Amino acid sequence: MPFEDLELFDCPLCHGPGLIEEENGWCLYVQCLDCGCHTAALSYNSEEERQSAARQAVSLWNVGKVIHASAGD
Repeated sequence: MPFEDLELFDCPLCHGPGLIEEENGWCLYVQCLDCGCHTAALSYNSEEERQSAARQAVSLWNVGKVIHASAGD
C-alpha cells in the first residue's frame, strides 16, 4: 500500500527531498535523496504495523530527528 497520504517535509539538514524506503518487507525509514541522512529503521510484522511505522518515520523526519554519518556533525 502506498503512502501518498503522508506529507514529508524537505530534509532537515540540506532541504533536499525525502523518500520513504523499505528493506525487504521488514522495516522502513525516511532518507534524503541528496545528503543521505535518514531516520531510524522501524520494523513491522503486519500491514497495520507497516502503516504505523511509516507514520512514525515521517513524524521523526518532519521534526528533524535524523541520523547523518558525516565526521564532526
